[in-house]
This record gives sequence, C-alpha cells and structure tokens, in this order.
Amino acid sequence: MDIDLAQYATIDNLKILGGALAALILVGIFGSFFLKKIRDENDNFLKVFYRNLFNPVKYLVIVTVLFTAIKQVEAGWVENQAIGQGYTIILIFLVAWLVFNLINAFGDLVLKRFNIEIKDNLNARMVHTQIRVVSRLLKAIVAIIAVAAALMTFDEIRSLGVSLLASAGMASIVIGLAAQKTIGNFFTGLQIAITQPIRLGDAVVVEDEWGWIEEINLTYVVVKIWDWRRLVLPISYFVDNPFQNWTRRTASIIGTVSLYLDYSMPIEPLRKELDKILEQTDLWSEDVKVVQVIDTSEKTMHVRILVSAVDSPTAWDLRCFVREKMITFIQENYPEHLPKLRTELEGEIYGQEVEDSGHGHSQQGQG
Repeated sequence: MDIDLAQYATIDNLKILGGALAALILVGIFGSFFLKKIRDENDNFLKVFYRNLFNPVKYLVIVTVLFTAIKQVEAGWVENQAIGQGYTIILIFLVAWLVFNLINAFGDLVLKRFNIEIKDNLNARMVHTQIRVVSRLLKAIVAIIAVAAALMTFDEIRSLGVSLLASAGMASIVIGLAAQKTIGNFFTGLQIAITQPIRLGDAVVVEDEWGWIEEINLTYVVVKIWDWRRLVLPISYFVDNPFQNWTRRTASIIGTVSLYLDYSMPIEPLRKELDKILEQTDLWSEDVKVVQVIDTSEKTMHVRILVSAVDSPTAWDLRCFVREKMITFIQENYPEHLPKLRTELEGEIYGQEVEDSGHGHSQQGQG
C-alpha cells in the first residue's frame, strides 16, 4: 500500500513538473510568434512594449512556475526559509526590472512623437528634457524601494530597522549632513526638469565656453563644447551661477560681424553688398539684416553687421560667410579705405622753429 502511494505521489509530481515545463514551452512559443507578428507590423506601440517588457515578463513567469512546481512537489522545501526568501528576493528584483522597462517603454513612446532633429525643436527639447530627467528620478526611486524591500526579507535587518526607528531623528541628521550635496543635486535635477532653465540641445555659454547641452543627469550636466570637448558640471551650477542660454525661448539667434574700417569708407555700399551676399546663401533666416556704425576710435570706425539664423550653429556659419565676403568686397573695391595709420609732418613749421631758434642763439652769441 505504501509503495502504491509512493508511486501515485511520484506520478503526480511528474505531472506537475511536466505541466510546468509545458507552460514554459508555451511561453517561449507565444513569445516567438508574437515577435514574428510585430516585426511585420508598423505599429510602434507593440514593438516598443514587446522590446521592453518581454524579457522581464518571461523570467517572471519562469520563476513563478518553477517555484509553484517545487511547492507542489515537495512541500517541505517551501518550509525551508532560504528557498522562500530567495524566491521573494528574486521576485522583488524582477518586478523592479519590469517597472524599469515600463518607464523606458512609456518614455520611448512619448519621445518618438517629438523629433529633436528638426530646426524648430524648442517644444521637442522641452519634452525630451522632462522625460529623461523624470524617468531617471523614477528609476532611482524604484531601485531604492527594491533594495529596501529585499533587505527587509531578512529578519535581522527587519528587527534592526525597528530598533533604528526610535533613533531615526539622529540618523536622519547624520545622513543628511553626509549626503547634503548629493541630495541637493538630486532635488536640483527635479527643479530643472520642472522649470527648465536649460534643455537638451540648448546653446549655452558657461565658464567662458560656448557649447550645447548634451546630457542632463540627476547630479551633473554635460556640455558639448564647439571643438567637441566635454565640460561636465554639477547640476546645481545652473541654479547657483549666472550663465548664457542663447536658445531659452527660441532656437533662432542673431549673429554679429564686426569690421574696423577707415573713416573715409562709405557705408551705403556695404548695405547693398550685404543684400547681395544674403541672396547667395540659405543660412540666413530672412528676419534681420543690419549694417551700423556703432563706435569710433582715433584710427577707425567700428561697423557692425547683424544677421539672423534659425539656430546657433547656422548663425556661426553665416557669420563666417558674411565676414569673408565683406572682406573680399572691400579688398577688391575699396582697398584705400582699409584701416590706416595717419602721421602728419609739419616740416615747414618745425623748420621755422629750428631756424628761429638757431637765429636767436646766433644773435645771443654775437651779443
């Protein structure tokens, strides 16, 4: 009779393990079929969610099925605290992984609707900045919760947490002092995500360097300098220090070209030549074109040319183009009006003074 019961138990266990194996095979088949299906579709929604969610869901199902099968096969195993605790910890981190990828999926879906590569990309840069900073913030919160939940599965740490709760005031003061700057940068990142003094792709001047905002992280910002160097600054820098943001309201910008010319240079030919130059290029946005004398010195006059462009890189190219064309125009048509150093020699007056002085000296000698 005991042998028969053992045989029945073994058969039941094999059925359970066979069912678990069949469930895993079905998950694999369904995943492969679904992947092939969405590859033929143009639905970005399905592709994004499959790419981000399939792996964590797959492993979550595998772990759950295996643990359930073990529980049915040998109840004594589950009574072993280590196995139950291990399953709980694995489940916590798999759920955290799933939430991470959910955040990525929603972020990708939103960002696909806003193309940051177009010329007029102010709204797109606003959305990209908010999504990336907020997603990093949410991931950090999820990671902290997951680690804390995993640690709380240990009885020793749980009892320690209860005992520390009584001294939480002192502990919070110590932790706050130790991580004051890190916590400050963390909340500054949240503030920048909401108020947005800077955005991804903004043209800025910081530390006397001109470049673009390339990355905005929770604790630091990366600025890509015009010569491809990277300037890494703490995120609090953009709250505590003044800086120039050339694209705060719009990507359009006015570029300047300075010329130093002789006083005899007529200004009207420069205005006409600027019109001809701007007709030759697509860099100009057709909004602003100005030629003005803004300053003078004892040797030259300062002529400033203002031209508008759709963004700062285009403005740089336009400034160089206009400067080169203007210099060529002046060299070919008005070379005599380039800056000069004037010296006036009053030879006759000086000679007379020398002669009179000599004559007087001679008379004085005769006397």
